[in-house]
Amino acid sequence: MNKDTEIDMKDVELNEVDPEKQPMTGDGQAAGGEKNGSVKQKVPEDEVTFTGLSKEELMKVAGTPGWVRTRWVLLVLFWLGWIGMLAGAIVIIVQAPRCKPIPTMNWWNEGPMYQISDTDAFAEGIAGVEAKLDNINQLKVKGLVLGPLHTVQPNQLNTLNLKEINPTQGSLEALVAVLEKAHKKGISVVLDLTPNYAGDNPWFNADNVDDVLEKVTAAAEYWLNLGVDGIKISDLSLASTSVDWSKLQAAFQSNSTEDTKKRLLMGVVQSISAAEVSQLVNTTGVDLILSDLLSSNKEGVKYIEAMNILNLQQRSVGWGLGATKNNQLSKEAVTTGLKRLYQLLLFTMPGTPVFTYGDEIGLQATQDSQSPKMVWDIEKEPTEGAAVNETTEAERKERVDLRKWFISLSDLRGKERSLLHGDYYPLYSSASSLSFLRLWDQSDRYVTAVNWGSAAETLTLKLAPTEGVELPETATVVLSTDEELTVDSTVNLDEISLKAGQAVLLKFPYTG
Repeated sequence: MNKDTEIDMKDVELNEVDPEKQPMTGDGQAAGGEKNGSVKQKVPEDEVTFTGLSKEELMKVAGTPGWVRTRWVLLVLFWLGWIGMLAGAIVIIVQAPRCKPIPTMNWWNEGPMYQISDTDAFAEGIAGVEAKLDNINQLKVKGLVLGPLHTVQPNQLNTLNLKEINPTQGSLEALVAVLEKAHKKGISVVLDLTPNYAGDNPWFNADNVDDVLEKVTAAAEYWLNLGVDGIKISDLSLASTSVDWSKLQAAFQSNSTEDTKKRLLMGVVQSISAAEVSQLVNTTGVDLILSDLLSSNKEGVKYIEAMNILNLQQRSVGWGLGATKNNQLSKEAVTTGLKRLYQLLLFTMPGTPVFTYGDEIGLQATQDSQSPKMVWDIEKEPTEGAAVNETTEAERKERVDLRKWFISLSDLRGKERSLLHGDYYPLYSSASSLSFLRLWDQSDRYVTAVNWGSAAETLTLKLAPTEGVELPETATVVLSTDEELTVDSTVNLDEISLKAGQAVLLKFPYTG
């Protein structure tokens, strides 16, 4: 066999497939003459790929007159748009009303003061006060006034020790614990250093003022260094006449720097006019003066007159009903409606509201000099199935509702600039009712209207001509003691009809 024949035989052998390796997809060839197991792939004859323009081609196109003009038009439009937006922003800034600068505010201007004159009646001593700080914090108070706590026998000057805590009230360690916990909650603590607090005259007698004030000054330095945030004294009118009064002022100045919280010097006055209170603010250097102007003459005309006089000094003026004597508000506001009314009035007046413990629940004051026992667990409802005294349960619910009212007012005053430090404008006053406007810059405006009289009254609101201040036709009810004046309802501001012992707080928006 020759060589060519051998090659042909090898081709035959290579093309033969072992039967065991035949595909099991069927006999014969696949369609199109293809063998089983083979794949026929078509390769496109003319595959087109896009490679874009080369750099040289781009530069050539970009240099044409049409593209040059297009680029210049787009560039000019961009800069015109940018300049237009800049000019528009400048016009808006220039034409927009300027924000009024916020006045200097201290911590006692930011919320109510809460007095606890008898820690035993409030919560079994100073340690009990610490245990109840969570409850106090819910009221959104900014200042806690404690005491007097020092040792002294009534009218016995020789027993006066302003640096020593009466053991019946608690210990120094307990007071330090109160300070630490209160500060963590954002509550400042003021100590009442009224010397002869249980006697006839706060300073024993006029002849002793200089000597006693010297002791008060030394005690103030001691307690301020310990961490107390302020000192309160009674009968400021007498104390400020002492030749050593400037030394007490110096004690506060030495304990205050730009980097530390300001310490409060608080004075209490009674039976003096609003004009005299204003004079004491100007001459004594006291940071806050609490007066009895709301208790001494309960006439709406007198209230408005006092607010007119003290309005510009509102950050140095405190208001209370019975607070100058550490009495509960309920001693003068005997009905639930009047308690709500005076709470609303105190929270919306221009100045700092001052309350005595229990005012938030309408704690019933005693007619004698004894401090009433604070009532706790008012939200604890009777056990299901247990016998319930209807009178007691009604009183509990009343206290719960009054506390919610108090908290809502406290929260509102702390958030709304018009109520916090806004301007004041009188609108109406009579023997037993009044109304006034509070506003600040571009914030919502608030109108207070109250009638503590025994008969219904229609209040005709009138605003003296004032540049930039106008009353709209209507306002919206925010809070009301009258069930007919529902929240969010609309009230005509020309005349407001209030039933006996009713109050309402209204608001309307700022319109530039």
